[in-house]
Amino acid sequence: MKRRQLLRAGLGASTLLFTLTKADIAWGANIVAVRMWPSPDYSRVTIESDQALSYSQTFVADPPRLAVDIKGMALMPELRELVSKVLPSDPNIAGVRVGQFAPDVVRLVLDLKQPVLPQVFTLKPIAPYQFRLVFDLYPTQAPDPLEQLLSQRLADIEDVIASVSAPPDPLGDMLAERGVIQPVAPAVVGQPQVAQAPATPAQSNKPASQVAQKTDRIIVVTLDPGHGGEDPGAIGPNGTYEKDVVLKIALKLQERINKSTVNGNPLRAFMTRDKDYFVPLHKRVEKARRVQSDLLISLHADAFYTARPQGASVFALSTRGATSAAARWMAKKENAADLVGGINMDSADATVSRAMLDMSTSAQIKDSMKLGEAMLGQLGKVGKLHKPRVEQAGFAVLKAPDIPSVLVETAFISNPDEERRLNSQDYQNKLADALMRGIERYFESNPPLARSRQI
Repeated sequence: MKRRQLLRAGLGASTLLFTLTKADIAWGANIVAVRMWPSPDYSRVTIESDQALSYSQTFVADPPRLAVDIKGMALMPELRELVSKVLPSDPNIAGVRVGQFAPDVVRLVLDLKQPVLPQVFTLKPIAPYQFRLVFDLYPTQAPDPLEQLLSQRLADIEDVIASVSAPPDPLGDMLAERGVIQPVAPAVVGQPQVAQAPATPAQSNKPASQVAQKTDRIIVVTLDPGHGGEDPGAIGPNGTYEKDVVLKIALKLQERINKSTVNGNPLRAFMTRDKDYFVPLHKRVEKARRVQSDLLISLHADAFYTARPQGASVFALSTRGATSAAARWMAKKENAADLVGGINMDSADATVSRAMLDMSTSAQIKDSMKLGEAMLGQLGKVGKLHKPRVEQAGFAVLKAPDIPSVLVETAFISNPDEERRLNSQDYQNKLADALMRGIERYFESNPPLARSRQI
């Protein structure tokens, strides 16, 4: 009777670990690995097994927690590892409890820090993984991509406000308009600072039409380090992961962008990911559009069947087929990232977002080609080029209809010499410098358009 009551208690069933005998346990699938991927967008838990797992789920709102029952399963040491894999910095998961809920059922309880919209789904085997059971925990209040962009310079804004003679700061004006900071007049020695309301078109000396077309604004460059999290990307002969090296290069390029200006307008880099987690392809485009990016640069370091290919390449979008067999092969491989990284194909959000990627325009492709040519010219100064021209293919991550977008293959990680260089900080710096010069060359010939509204 007592045991039956414990079973009905459900979420506290971890106490049964000491009441079950070997005869009670029905051995089934074997756990290959368990992984956790916290990120600002969502937190992911993955259970990889040698056969498909059967499960049911229950979400409890107060306090928020998700219970998942895995059927035909005995508690294994690998599942216990989930408890220790929770990081204090995880924005969504506070802790994990695991126990033998019934002789052939293991229950996992994820205690949550905030309400979430859970997606629990399975993935079929795909290299390098076997069967996967995935829990994606999306916060009900989705983070605004603008927050990452705006928060980067809040400390700098405070310094500007406190200075005696503050230089023009378009980002500070934008933050003030959004109510993030209080607009403050320049400090006068010996006098207190007095807050003032920002000028409206009616208060300005310029006509309203000129105010709307003002070109003094932040120029946003979205950097997209390819792959991440469940998707390692290509793996070099010495074990280097593509997802790791391109993130390092992107972070170096981010530093350079954030210190640069174009015709007096400050540049600001926005990262689709700044740590090791997976971002679906359509979400990368969605993020870039959300912050009204002026450019999107997707960074990769791909592999080929043999170790011979080498050199950097730059790709733009094509809606009329690939410009070469190699470009077609590359696009197919990169577009498979969602299958490796793992997305819930039944999600309505994913279906709608992917449909939005089919609106690319000829003007966007034309500008993308100009950006690609500027970058290719600079990359050729620091290393070999795989092809001397910008190639085109149907890359999903380049399908933002209103953002010039290129995919840069910095090198072939499958080539041992290039793998070694990619792991060199000196070469990473040279690549970041070349890409930065390419961005500057592009804007010299193609100044950013005025916006009728701020970010």
